[in-house]
Amino acid sequence: MKKAAVFSFSERGAALALDISKALKKDYDVSLMAPRGDLKSSAAEMFSQTDAMIFVGACGIAVRAIAPLVASKVKDPAVVVVDERGNYAVSLLSGHIGGANDLTRTVAKAIGAQPVITTATDVNGRFSVDSWAAKQGLHISSMELAKLFSAQILKKDLPLYSEVEISGTLPEGVFIADNGDVGAAVTYRDIKPFKHTLLLIPPVVHLGIGCRRGTSAEAIRAAVDRVLADNGIRREAVTSVSSVDVKSDEKGLLDYCSSEGLDVFFYSAERLSRITGDFSSSEFVAKTVGVDNVCERAAVCTAGDGAHLAVKKTGADGVTVAAAIENRRFSFE
Repeated sequence: MKKAAVFSFSERGAALALDISKALKKDYDVSLMAPRGDLKSSAAEMFSQTDAMIFVGACGIAVRAIAPLVASKVKDPAVVVVDERGNYAVSLLSGHIGGANDLTRTVAKAIGAQPVITTATDVNGRFSVDSWAAKQGLHISSMELAKLFSAQILKKDLPLYSEVEISGTLPEGVFIADNGDVGAAVTYRDIKPFKHTLLLIPPVVHLGIGCRRGTSAEAIRAAVDRVLADNGIRREAVTSVSSVDVKSDEKGLLDYCSSEGLDVFFYSAERLSRITGDFSSSEFVAKTVGVDNVCERAAVCTAGDGAHLAVKKTGADGVTVAAAIENRRFSFE
């Protein structure tokens, strides 16, 4: 669950902070903060540990508290300011990627306040590409290209290309196309349909890996990197690694997954053998681990129903890698 901190500085503010915390408890683990001394220390602690910070008080208090901490719109938490009478809720920091704009609307609705949103795409009713990407869990390939896209969409409609299914009505400012000067592409592949292509990369690639006993994390990394590069798959799209359960103590494999921040799953040979599909078959592998193919079956097993095998078993230096694509839908709703 996400974490939030609600700061207040007066008796009236504390009562409003409590109301706000109750409104957020469904989606956030909320800490109520009532610092009476060193606000900067409390703010610094919460800035690094929470997804959202709400100040019930003056904007100036919040600005002075967080100013030394602000680093990047990609990493900074959402910051919202509410006056202590609950008249206004102001999106102060990380309106799009951090979700402060949406949080501001949520808080305002809960306490009957007027939301104050100042980001250009929002006030002009245009598609906010970074905000949408954050909501959908898409990786933004380049913040510079995201800035360019956001600047251009204020002047004209821009093309959007997608290799995954997106439901809902297209938002104001984009149209479906696969060519043009500036555009965005929702894809797990390393492609450039536009002269200036902003890639919005969905986490839909699941790897299956088989390896010899004692294979190092470096050898596994090299094999994976080569497979991804040879097949034009973005590393940011990879979300998991799977293998057969006899490899569940394989240090090199575990170390690789840990260093890359990837979920790892292990399945019994019996479970893998039940996965249907057009898989490569090895008599040697069947005799060794009890199933004729590990990496392809494991990848598809984790990717789930409707998945397709994008990369069949590819082996080198004792490592085999396969990649399956999850059948996942994204939405404009």
